[in-house]
Amino acid sequence: MAPTAGATPVVRFETVGSTNAEALARLDGPSPCWYVAQRQSGGRGRRGRPWTSEPGNLYASLLLVGAGPASRQPELCFVAALALYDAVRAVSGIDPLRIGLKWPNDVMIDGAKLAGILLEGAARAGGPAATVIGFGVNCAHHPADTPYPATDLAAAGYPTEPDALLAALDAAMRARLADWAGEGGFAGVRDAWLRRATGIGRPVTVRLGERQVDGVFEALDVSGAMVLRRMDGARETISAGDVFPSSAAPV
Repeated sequence: MAPTAGATPVVRFETVGSTNAEALARLDGPSPCWYVAQRQSGGRGRRGRPWTSEPGNLYASLLLVGAGPASRQPELCFVAALALYDAVRAVSGIDPLRIGLKWPNDVMIDGAKLAGILLEGAARAGGPAATVIGFGVNCAHHPADTPYPATDLAAAGYPTEPDALLAALDAAMRARLADWAGEGGFAGVRDAWLRRATGIGRPVTVRLGERQVDGVFEALDVSGAMVLRRMDGARETISAGDVFPSSAAPV
């Protein structure tokens, strides 16, 4: 295990339980810093779901210390999604009509999920809070029997080495973080996300734990929450949930 040269320091592992866990265990280390593994034995997605992590894909977590106040950390979901979108476009040259963003931070190719992004925060004694942004990107293979269809870059016609994608992702994250911290702030990030979004204006089903809501994805509010017009015509603001296409639509 040793740092490698690059624009942002990278610490590499052959196998770890989770790159996010490794980053969270090193909150007093360099920041920003990438923690990258060839394989994860305990990868996880949102809501604690397991994330299949065999060699050939990219498993990387970015540690950021003092990136912003805790109240703004959810905005980094959109920053990360935009950066990954940029990186995939950069390494593949994929037609923009084939790639898009599904709320809040899923990168989609041909309507199938390409990657998982997981944000986790941690307090630091006597110092600013830390945020870890974990990326699991399907470069060479993808899981089957998932709740939402999945794909990988090779299957989409763009075989890509994980290290090439990491280099592009590092450059894209630095650029998008600078935009977020600059004059445009989250408003600029939100506008950029909306230009690449899929599903807005269409019927969707949102699963909120044991509750399920059908409606039309009408808008993204100023905080990044989904504005859903439900079947009964009422509007509901949703800050977290799993979104699926739906044939249902409000009356």
